[in-house]
Amino acid sequence: MVDREIYNKVSMWFEAHKEEMIKDIIRLVRIESISQPGKDDTPFGKGCLRALEEMLQIGREHGFYAENYDNVVGSIGNKNKNWDNLVGFWNHLDVVPVGNGWEYDPFAPVVREHFLIGRGAQDNKGPAVGILYMMQCLRELHIPLQHELCLFVGTDEERGMEDMEYYTAHYPVPKLSMIADSGFPVCYGEKGIMEGRMVAKECVTAQVLKAYGGSAANMIPDRAGVLLADSKALREELGGLEKNGTEEKEIDWVIRPEGIEIIGYGASRHSAFPEGSVNAIHKLSAFLIKLASLSEADRTIFSGVEKLCREYYGEETQIAYEDTVSGKTTCAATVLTMEEGHLCLTLNIRYAITAKHDQADQALRAWGMANQMEWKLERNSKPNYFPKEHPAVERLTGIYNEITGRKEQSFVMGGGTYARKLPNAFAYGIGGMEQNDLDREAKERLFQAGHGGAHEPDEALNLRLLLEAMKIYTMAVIALNEIEL
Repeated sequence: MVDREIYNKVSMWFEAHKEEMIKDIIRLVRIESISQPGKDDTPFGKGCLRALEEMLQIGREHGFYAENYDNVVGSIGNKNKNWDNLVGFWNHLDVVPVGNGWEYDPFAPVVREHFLIGRGAQDNKGPAVGILYMMQCLRELHIPLQHELCLFVGTDEERGMEDMEYYTAHYPVPKLSMIADSGFPVCYGEKGIMEGRMVAKECVTAQVLKAYGGSAANMIPDRAGVLLADSKALREELGGLEKNGTEEKEIDWVIRPEGIEIIGYGASRHSAFPEGSVNAIHKLSAFLIKLASLSEADRTIFSGVEKLCREYYGEETQIAYEDTVSGKTTCAATVLTMEEGHLCLTLNIRYAITAKHDQADQALRAWGMANQMEWKLERNSKPNYFPKEHPAVERLTGIYNEITGRKEQSFVMGGGTYARKLPNAFAYGIGGMEQNDLDREAKERLFQAGHGGAHEPDEALNLRLLLEAMKIYTMAVIALNEIEL
Protein backbone atom coordinates (compact mmCIF):
# COMPACT_ATOMS: atom_id res chain seq x y z
CA MET A 1 0.00 0.00 0.00
CA VAL A 2 1.15 3.53 -0.80
CA ASP A 3 1.80 5.65 2.29
CA ARG A 4 -0.47 8.61 1.52
CA GLU A 5 1.19 10.89 4.05
CA ILE A 6 4.56 10.41 2.39
CA TYR A 7 3.00 10.69 -1.06
CA ASN A 8 1.48 14.07 -0.14
CA LYS A 9 4.86 15.31 1.10
CA VAL A 10 6.52 14.12 -2.11
CA SER A 11 3.82 15.83 -4.20
CA MET A 12 4.27 19.12 -2.36
CA TRP A 13 8.06 18.90 -2.78
CA PHE A 14 7.86 18.42 -6.55
CA GLU A 15 5.32 21.21 -6.98
CA ALA A 16 7.65 23.54 -5.04
CA HIS A 17 10.63 22.59 -7.25
CA LYS A 18 8.83 22.57 -10.61
CA GLU A 19 10.24 25.81 -12.03
CA GLU A 20 13.77 24.96 -10.95
CA MET A 21 13.48 21.56 -12.63
CA ILE A 22 12.23 23.10 -15.88
CA LYS A 23 15.25 25.44 -15.97
CA ASP A 24 17.63 22.50 -15.57
CA ILE A 25 15.94 20.58 -18.40
CA ILE A 26 16.21 23.61 -20.66
CA ARG A 27 19.96 23.80 -19.96
CA LEU A 28 20.33 20.32 -21.44
CA VAL A 29 17.90 20.64 -24.34
CA ARG A 30 19.83 23.68 -25.62
CA ILE A 31 22.75 21.38 -26.40
CA GLU A 32 22.76 19.69 -29.81
CA SER A 33 23.92 16.27 -28.60
CA ILE A 34 23.53 14.00 -31.62
CA SER A 35 25.84 11.03 -31.11
CA GLN A 36 28.44 10.53 -33.80
CA PRO A 37 31.90 8.96 -33.90
CA GLY A 38 34.30 11.35 -32.23
CA LYS A 39 38.03 11.55 -31.66
CA ASP A 40 40.28 11.25 -28.63
CA ASP A 41 38.49 12.87 -25.68
CA THR A 42 35.13 13.20 -27.49
CA PRO A 43 34.19 9.56 -28.19
CA PHE A 44 30.67 10.46 -29.37
CA GLY A 45 31.16 14.03 -30.53
CA LYS A 46 31.53 17.44 -28.91
CA GLY A 47 27.78 17.90 -28.42
CA CYS A 48 27.42 14.71 -26.38
CA LEU A 49 30.42 15.63 -24.25
CA ARG A 50 28.95 19.09 -23.61
CA ALA A 51 25.65 17.53 -22.54
CA LEU A 52 27.44 15.09 -20.25
CA GLU A 53 29.49 17.84 -18.61
CA GLU A 54 26.41 20.03 -18.18
CA MET A 55 24.42 17.22 -16.56
CA LEU A 56 27.26 16.44 -14.15
CA GLN A 57 27.50 20.12 -13.25
CA ILE A 58 23.76 20.20 -12.55
CA GLY A 59 24.25 17.18 -10.27
CA ARG A 60 27.02 18.96 -8.36
CA GLU A 61 24.85 22.06 -7.95
CA HIS A 62 22.28 19.83 -6.28
CA GLY A 63 24.77 18.54 -3.76
CA PHE A 64 25.73 15.18 -5.28
CA TYR A 65 29.10 13.78 -6.22
CA ALA A 66 29.42 13.63 -10.02
CA GLU A 67 31.92 11.45 -11.84
CA ASN A 68 32.89 11.33 -15.52
CA TYR A 69 33.88 7.90 -16.86
CA ASP A 70 36.16 8.65 -19.81
CA ASN A 71 33.70 11.13 -21.39
CA VAL A 72 31.38 8.21 -22.17
CA VAL A 73 29.12 7.82 -19.12
CA GLY A 74 28.61 9.90 -16.00
CA SER A 75 27.27 9.16 -12.53
CA ILE A 76 25.59 11.36 -9.93
CA GLY A 77 25.34 10.00 -6.39
CA ASN A 78 27.80 9.20 -3.61
CA LYS A 79 31.55 9.34 -4.04
CA ASN A 80 32.19 5.93 -2.46
CA LYS A 81 29.60 3.52 -3.85
CA ASN A 82 28.45 0.24 -2.36
CA TRP A 83 28.03 -1.57 -5.67
CA ASP A 84 26.55 -4.67 -3.99
CA ASN A 85 23.64 -2.61 -2.64
CA LEU A 86 23.30 -0.01 -5.37
CA VAL A 87 20.17 0.78 -7.40
CA GLY A 88 21.24 2.51 -10.58
CA PHE A 89 18.94 4.74 -12.65
CA TRP A 90 19.98 5.09 -16.30
CA ASN A 91 19.15 7.82 -18.79
CA HIS A 92 20.74 9.03 -22.01
CA LEU A 93 21.70 12.53 -23.07
CA ASP A 94 22.19 11.94 -26.79
CA VAL A 95 19.30 12.65 -29.14
CA VAL A 96 18.16 11.53 -32.57
CA PRO A 97 18.83 13.83 -35.56
CA VAL A 98 16.40 16.69 -35.98
CA GLY A 99 14.72 15.55 -39.20
CA ASN A 100 12.34 17.82 -41.11
CA GLY A 101 9.15 19.76 -40.58
CA TRP A 102 9.84 21.54 -37.29
CA GLU A 103 7.77 24.61 -36.45
CA TYR A 104 9.92 25.37 -33.40
CA ASP A 105 13.70 25.67 -33.13
CA PRO A 106 14.77 22.19 -31.92
CA PHE A 107 17.65 23.50 -29.79
CA ALA A 108 16.09 26.72 -28.53
CA PRO A 109 13.65 25.12 -26.06
CA VAL A 110 10.48 26.96 -25.18
CA VAL A 111 7.57 26.30 -22.84
CA ARG A 112 4.15 26.62 -24.43
CA GLU A 113 1.28 26.10 -22.02
CA HIS A 114 2.53 23.04 -20.09
CA PHE A 115 4.73 21.57 -22.82
CA LEU A 116 8.50 22.02 -23.06
CA ILE A 117 9.40 21.81 -26.76
CA GLY A 118 12.82 20.81 -28.08
CA ARG A 119 14.73 17.81 -29.39
CA GLY A 120 15.49 15.49 -26.48
CA ALA A 121 13.07 17.11 -24.02
CA GLN A 122 11.03 13.91 -23.80
CA ASP A 123 13.67 11.42 -24.95
CA ASN A 124 15.53 11.44 -22.62
CA LYS A 125 16.82 14.66 -21.04
CA GLY A 126 13.64 15.59 -19.19
CA PRO A 127 13.45 12.19 -17.47
CA ALA A 128 17.18 12.36 -16.62
CA VAL A 129 16.66 15.61 -14.73
CA GLY A 130 13.49 14.19 -13.20
CA ILE A 131 15.42 11.25 -11.70
CA LEU A 132 17.98 13.66 -10.24
CA TYR A 133 15.17 15.59 -8.55
CA MET A 134 13.65 12.33 -7.31
CA MET A 135 16.92 11.55 -5.53
CA GLN A 136 17.07 15.06 -4.09
CA CYS A 137 13.46 14.78 -2.91
CA LEU A 138 14.18 11.58 -0.97
CA ARG A 139 17.28 13.15 0.57
CA GLU A 140 15.59 16.40 1.63
CA LEU A 141 12.52 14.66 3.06
CA HIS A 142 14.87 12.39 5.07
CA ILE A 143 13.10 9.24 3.91
CA PRO A 144 15.11 6.19 5.06
CA LEU A 145 16.27 3.89 2.25
CA GLN A 146 17.60 0.35 2.41
CA HIS A 147 19.52 0.68 -0.85
CA GLU A 148 21.96 3.26 -2.16
CA LEU A 149 20.85 5.26 -5.22
CA CYS A 150 22.84 6.59 -8.16
CA LEU A 151 21.92 8.22 -11.47
CA PHE A 152 23.94 7.23 -14.54
CA VAL A 153 23.80 9.11 -17.85
CA GLY A 154 25.09 7.88 -21.22
CA THR A 155 25.85 9.49 -24.56
CA ASP A 156 25.29 6.92 -27.32
CA GLU A 157 21.93 5.27 -26.72
CA GLU A 158 20.27 6.36 -29.94
CA ARG A 159 23.13 5.30 -32.23
CA GLY A 160 23.93 1.83 -30.92
CA MET A 161 24.75 1.89 -27.17
CA GLU A 162 28.50 1.66 -27.59
CA ASP A 163 28.67 3.77 -24.42
CA MET A 164 27.20 0.90 -22.41
CA GLU A 165 29.46 -1.65 -24.02
CA TYR A 166 32.46 0.47 -23.07
CA TYR A 167 31.24 1.21 -19.55
CA THR A 168 30.38 -2.39 -18.63
CA ALA A 169 33.76 -3.56 -19.94
CA HIS A 170 35.69 -1.09 -17.76
CA TYR A 171 33.63 -0.23 -14.66
CA PRO A 172 31.39 -1.84 -12.02
CA VAL A 173 27.62 -2.00 -12.49
CA PRO A 174 24.82 -1.58 -9.95
CA LYS A 175 23.20 -4.56 -8.29
CA LEU A 176 19.87 -3.54 -9.86
CA SER A 177 19.34 -1.12 -12.73
CA MET A 178 16.19 0.77 -13.74
CA ILE A 179 15.90 2.69 -17.00
CA ALA A 180 13.51 5.65 -17.19
CA ASP A 181 13.06 5.48 -20.96
CA SER A 182 9.86 3.55 -21.62
CA GLY A 183 6.21 3.57 -20.71
CA PHE A 184 4.88 2.71 -17.26
CA PRO A 185 4.64 0.28 -15.58
CA VAL A 186 7.53 -2.25 -15.65
CA CYS A 187 8.93 -3.24 -19.05
CA TYR A 188 10.59 -6.55 -18.23
CA GLY A 189 11.58 -7.51 -21.77
CA GLU A 190 12.78 -5.95 -25.00
CA LYS A 191 12.88 -7.40 -28.47
CA GLY A 192 16.21 -8.03 -30.15
CA ILE A 193 17.48 -5.40 -32.58
CA MET A 194 19.13 -6.21 -35.89
CA GLU A 195 20.40 -3.55 -38.26
CA GLY A 196 21.93 -3.92 -41.65
CA ARG A 197 21.77 -2.74 -45.23
CA MET A 198 20.39 -4.12 -48.44
CA VAL A 199 22.81 -3.01 -51.14
CA ALA A 200 21.86 -3.17 -54.83
CA LYS A 201 24.35 -5.30 -56.75
CA GLU A 202 24.03 -3.23 -59.92
CA CYS A 203 24.85 0.46 -60.10
CA VAL A 204 22.17 2.92 -61.12
CA THR A 205 22.62 4.54 -64.52
CA ALA A 206 24.01 8.02 -65.07
CA GLN A 207 20.41 9.22 -65.02
CA VAL A 208 20.35 8.94 -61.18
CA LEU A 209 22.71 11.54 -59.74
CA LYS A 210 21.83 11.30 -56.06
CA ALA A 211 19.52 9.39 -53.70
CA TYR A 212 18.80 10.10 -50.06
CA GLY A 213 16.24 9.43 -47.35
CA GLY A 214 16.04 9.35 -43.56
CA SER A 215 18.53 10.56 -40.98
CA ALA A 216 18.66 7.81 -38.33
CA ALA A 217 18.31 4.05 -38.35
CA ASN A 218 15.65 4.10 -35.64
CA MET A 219 13.35 6.66 -37.26
CA ILE A 220 10.79 6.15 -40.03
CA PRO A 221 11.88 8.77 -42.60
CA ASP A 222 9.59 11.70 -43.32
CA ARG A 223 11.54 12.83 -46.40
CA ALA A 224 13.39 11.07 -49.21
CA GLY A 225 14.52 12.14 -52.63
CA VAL A 226 16.47 11.56 -55.81
CA LEU A 227 18.23 13.93 -58.14
CA LEU A 228 17.75 12.89 -61.77
CA ALA A 229 19.54 14.17 -64.83
CA ASP A 230 17.43 16.77 -66.60
CA SER A 231 15.86 15.59 -69.85
CA LYS A 232 13.04 16.56 -72.15
CA ALA A 233 11.33 13.18 -71.65
CA LEU A 234 11.37 13.53 -67.86
CA ARG A 235 10.10 17.12 -67.99
CA GLU A 236 7.28 16.14 -70.28
CA GLU A 237 6.25 13.17 -68.16
CA LEU A 238 6.31 15.18 -64.93
CA GLY A 239 4.50 18.01 -66.66
CA GLY A 240 1.65 15.66 -67.42
CA LEU A 241 1.28 14.67 -63.78
CA GLU A 242 -0.41 16.61 -61.01
CA LYS A 243 1.50 17.34 -57.84
CA ASN A 244 -0.11 16.44 -54.57
CA GLY A 245 -1.81 19.24 -52.69
CA THR A 246 0.44 21.21 -50.38
CA GLU A 247 -1.46 20.26 -47.22
CA GLU A 248 -0.96 16.49 -47.53
CA LYS A 249 1.93 16.43 -49.95
CA GLU A 250 3.37 13.01 -50.81
CA ILE A 251 5.46 13.74 -53.92
CA ASP A 252 6.97 16.97 -55.21
CA TRP A 253 9.61 17.84 -57.79
CA VAL A 254 11.84 20.83 -58.35
CA ILE A 255 13.91 21.74 -61.40
CA ARG A 256 17.39 22.69 -60.20
CA PRO A 257 20.53 23.76 -62.10
CA GLU A 258 22.11 20.36 -61.49
CA GLY A 259 19.02 18.30 -62.38
CA ILE A 260 15.46 17.51 -61.39
CA GLU A 261 14.91 16.62 -57.73
CA ILE A 262 11.94 14.40 -56.90
CA ILE A 263 10.96 14.37 -53.24
CA GLY A 264 8.77 11.96 -51.28
CA TYR A 265 7.16 12.98 -48.00
CA GLY A 266 6.01 10.84 -45.11
CA ALA A 267 5.25 10.93 -41.39
CA SER A 268 7.99 9.96 -38.96
CA ARG A 269 7.73 7.69 -35.93
CA HIS A 270 10.12 5.59 -33.89
CA SER A 271 10.97 2.50 -35.91
CA ALA A 272 10.14 0.24 -32.95
CA PHE A 273 6.53 1.47 -33.12
CA PRO A 274 5.98 2.08 -36.83
CA GLU A 275 2.20 1.89 -36.80
CA GLY A 276 0.69 5.17 -37.97
CA SER A 277 3.83 6.33 -39.76
CA VAL A 278 4.23 6.93 -43.50
CA ASN A 279 7.57 5.89 -44.99
CA ALA A 280 8.85 8.61 -47.33
CA ILE A 281 11.22 6.17 -49.05
CA HIS A 282 8.24 4.04 -50.01
CA LYS A 283 6.35 7.04 -51.39
CA LEU A 284 9.40 7.99 -53.44
CA SER A 285 10.26 4.54 -54.78
CA ALA A 286 6.62 3.71 -55.59
CA PHE A 287 6.49 6.90 -57.66
CA LEU A 288 9.80 6.28 -59.44
CA ILE A 289 9.02 2.74 -60.60
CA LYS A 290 6.06 4.14 -62.55
CA LEU A 291 8.10 6.76 -64.42
CA ALA A 292 8.41 5.65 -68.03
CA SER A 293 11.18 8.20 -68.59
CA LEU A 294 13.33 6.48 -65.97
CA SER A 295 15.44 3.67 -67.41
CA GLU A 296 14.21 0.13 -66.95
CA ALA A 297 17.44 -0.75 -65.11
CA ASP A 298 16.87 2.03 -62.58
CA ARG A 299 13.22 1.14 -62.17
CA THR A 300 14.23 -2.45 -61.40
CA ILE A 301 16.60 -1.30 -58.68
CA PHE A 302 14.03 1.02 -57.12
CA SER A 303 11.48 -1.80 -57.33
CA GLY A 304 13.59 -3.75 -54.83
CA VAL A 305 13.62 -0.73 -52.54
CA GLU A 306 9.86 -0.33 -52.88
CA LYS A 307 9.25 -3.96 -51.88
CA LEU A 308 11.30 -3.56 -48.70
CA CYS A 309 9.44 -0.39 -47.70
CA ARG A 310 5.85 -1.38 -48.31
CA GLU A 311 5.16 -3.06 -44.93
CA TYR A 312 6.59 -3.19 -41.41
CA TYR A 313 6.47 -6.83 -40.32
CA GLY A 314 9.00 -8.67 -42.47
CA GLU A 315 6.42 -10.44 -44.60
CA GLU A 316 8.21 -9.50 -47.83
CA THR A 317 11.53 -10.93 -46.64
CA GLN A 318 9.89 -13.91 -44.88
CA ILE A 319 11.18 -13.01 -41.44
CA ALA A 320 7.67 -12.38 -40.08
CA TYR A 321 7.31 -13.94 -36.63
CA GLU A 322 5.14 -13.47 -33.56
CA ASP A 323 5.19 -14.86 -30.03
CA THR A 324 2.97 -14.44 -26.99
CA VAL A 325 5.80 -12.91 -24.96
CA SER A 326 6.68 -9.95 -27.16
CA GLY A 327 4.34 -9.82 -30.17
CA LYS A 328 5.30 -9.28 -33.79
CA THR A 329 8.74 -8.83 -35.27
CA THR A 330 8.97 -5.45 -37.02
CA CYS A 331 11.15 -4.60 -40.00
CA ALA A 332 11.40 -0.96 -41.05
CA ALA A 333 13.37 0.58 -43.93
CA THR A 334 14.79 3.77 -42.48
CA VAL A 335 17.75 5.24 -44.40
CA LEU A 336 18.41 5.41 -48.16
CA THR A 337 21.84 6.35 -49.49
CA MET A 338 23.82 5.96 -52.69
CA GLU A 339 27.42 4.82 -52.43
CA GLU A 340 29.61 4.59 -55.54
CA GLY A 341 26.51 4.18 -57.66
CA HIS A 342 24.88 1.47 -55.50
CA LEU A 343 21.61 2.12 -53.67
CA CYS A 344 21.83 1.16 -49.98
CA LEU A 345 18.78 0.73 -47.78
CA THR A 346 19.05 0.39 -43.99
CA LEU A 347 16.68 -2.05 -42.29
CA ASN A 348 15.93 -1.66 -38.58
CA ILE A 349 14.50 -4.95 -37.27
CA ARG A 350 13.02 -5.55 -33.82
CA TYR A 351 12.69 -9.31 -33.52
CA ALA A 352 10.49 -11.14 -31.06
CA ILE A 353 12.21 -12.48 -27.95
CA THR A 354 11.83 -16.15 -28.92
CA ALA A 355 12.78 -15.60 -32.58
CA LYS A 356 16.06 -16.98 -33.89
CA HIS A 357 18.08 -14.10 -35.25
CA ASP A 358 20.33 -16.37 -37.32
CA GLN A 359 17.30 -17.64 -39.25
CA ALA A 360 16.22 -14.06 -39.95
CA ASP A 361 19.74 -13.24 -41.12
CA GLN A 362 19.69 -16.21 -43.51
CA ALA A 363 16.24 -15.24 -44.84
CA LEU A 364 17.42 -11.69 -45.53
CA ARG A 365 20.46 -12.99 -47.40
CA ALA A 366 18.24 -15.26 -49.47
CA TRP A 367 15.85 -12.39 -50.28
CA GLY A 368 18.77 -10.25 -51.35
CA MET A 369 20.13 -12.90 -53.69
CA ALA A 370 16.71 -13.34 -55.29
CA ASN A 371 16.30 -9.58 -55.82
CA GLN A 372 19.75 -8.55 -57.05
CA MET A 373 20.69 -7.12 -53.67
CA GLU A 374 23.12 -8.11 -50.93
CA TRP A 375 22.25 -8.17 -47.22
CA LYS A 376 25.00 -6.85 -44.93
CA LEU A 377 24.34 -7.35 -41.22
CA GLU A 378 25.88 -4.50 -39.21
CA ARG A 379 24.76 -5.12 -35.65
CA ASN A 380 22.70 -7.49 -33.58
CA SER A 381 21.64 -6.56 -30.06
CA LYS A 382 20.13 -9.58 -28.37
CA PRO A 383 16.78 -9.38 -26.55
CA ASN A 384 16.60 -8.48 -22.89
CA TYR A 385 14.49 -10.43 -20.43
CA PHE A 386 14.22 -9.61 -16.72
CA PRO A 387 12.41 -12.34 -14.75
CA LYS A 388 8.75 -11.39 -14.63
CA GLU A 389 8.52 -13.30 -11.35
CA HIS A 390 10.99 -10.97 -9.61
CA PRO A 391 9.20 -9.22 -6.71
CA ALA A 392 10.23 -5.79 -8.06
CA VAL A 393 8.08 -6.29 -11.17
CA GLU A 394 4.86 -6.88 -9.27
CA ARG A 395 5.59 -4.29 -6.59
CA LEU A 396 6.46 -1.42 -8.91
CA THR A 397 3.60 -2.23 -11.26
CA GLY A 398 1.29 -2.19 -8.24
CA ILE A 399 2.59 1.20 -7.12
CA TYR A 400 1.84 2.69 -10.51
CA ASN A 401 -1.66 1.21 -10.65
CA GLU A 402 -2.54 2.22 -7.10
CA ILE A 403 -1.53 5.85 -7.59
CA THR A 404 -3.12 6.23 -11.03
CA GLY A 405 -6.18 4.06 -10.47
CA ARG A 406 -5.35 2.03 -13.56
CA LYS A 407 -5.01 -1.71 -14.05
CA GLU A 408 -1.99 -2.00 -16.32
CA GLN A 409 0.19 -5.07 -16.66
CA SER A 410 3.97 -5.30 -16.92
CA PHE A 411 4.97 -5.74 -20.54
CA VAL A 412 7.53 -6.40 -23.27
CA MET A 413 8.26 -3.84 -26.01
CA GLY A 414 10.04 -3.39 -29.32
CA GLY A 415 11.96 -0.33 -28.16
CA GLY A 416 15.53 -0.73 -27.00
CA THR A 417 16.86 0.74 -23.76
CA TYR A 418 20.04 0.42 -21.75
CA ALA A 419 18.41 -2.55 -20.00
CA ARG A 420 19.60 -4.82 -22.82
CA LYS A 421 23.22 -3.91 -22.08
CA LEU A 422 23.13 -4.19 -18.28
CA PRO A 423 22.76 -7.16 -15.94
CA ASN A 424 19.69 -7.37 -13.72
CA ALA A 425 17.97 -4.46 -15.45
CA PHE A 426 14.49 -3.40 -16.55
CA ALA A 427 12.76 -0.25 -17.78
CA TYR A 428 10.23 1.64 -15.69
CA GLY A 429 8.45 4.74 -16.99
CA ILE A 430 8.27 7.62 -17.28
CA GLY A 431 6.07 7.54 -20.38
CA GLY A 432 2.59 6.17 -20.80
CA MET A 433 0.96 8.51 -18.31
CA GLU A 434 -2.73 9.10 -19.00
CA GLN A 435 -3.53 12.41 -20.67
CA ASN A 436 -6.50 14.46 -19.55
CA ASP A 437 -8.72 16.71 -21.64
CA LEU A 438 -6.49 19.73 -21.03
CA ASP A 439 -3.47 17.81 -22.35
CA ARG A 440 -5.29 16.74 -25.49
CA GLU A 441 -6.70 20.21 -26.16
CA ALA A 442 -3.29 21.83 -25.69
CA LYS A 443 -1.64 19.32 -28.03
CA GLU A 444 -4.22 20.04 -30.72
CA ARG A 445 -3.48 23.77 -30.42
CA LEU A 446 0.28 23.42 -30.34
CA PHE A 447 1.09 20.56 -32.71
CA GLN A 448 -0.04 19.27 -36.03
CA ALA A 449 -0.54 15.54 -36.56
CA GLY A 450 2.68 13.57 -36.35
CA HIS A 451 4.39 16.24 -34.23
CA GLY A 452 5.21 16.45 -30.54
CA GLY A 453 6.25 12.86 -29.80
CA ALA A 454 9.66 11.36 -29.19
CA HIS A 455 11.64 11.17 -32.48
CA GLU A 456 8.99 13.38 -34.12
CA PRO A 457 9.25 17.02 -35.21
CA ASP A 458 8.50 19.48 -32.38
CA GLU A 459 9.29 16.86 -29.74
CA ALA A 460 7.66 17.96 -26.51
CA LEU A 461 7.68 17.03 -22.83
CA ASN A 462 4.38 17.27 -20.96
CA LEU A 463 5.54 18.97 -17.76
CA ARG A 464 2.37 18.19 -15.86
CA LEU A 465 2.78 14.50 -16.55
CA LEU A 466 6.51 14.65 -15.77
CA LEU A 467 5.75 15.83 -12.25
CA GLU A 468 3.10 13.14 -11.77
CA ALA A 469 5.48 10.50 -13.09
CA MET A 470 8.26 11.55 -10.75
CA LYS A 471 5.93 11.31 -7.75
CA ILE A 472 5.19 7.72 -8.80
CA TYR A 473 8.89 7.03 -9.29
CA THR A 474 9.71 8.36 -5.83
CA MET A 475 7.12 6.13 -4.20
CA ALA A 476 8.34 3.17 -6.25
CA VAL A 477 11.92 3.68 -5.02
CA ILE A 478 10.65 3.77 -1.42
CA ALA A 479 8.86 0.48 -2.12
CA LEU A 480 12.22 -1.08 -3.06
CA ASN A 481 13.00 -1.02 0.68
CA GLU A 482 10.86 -4.16 0.91
CA ILE A 483 12.80 -5.98 -1.80
CA GLU A 484 16.15 -7.71 -1.64
CA LEU A 485 18.28 -6.83 -4.63
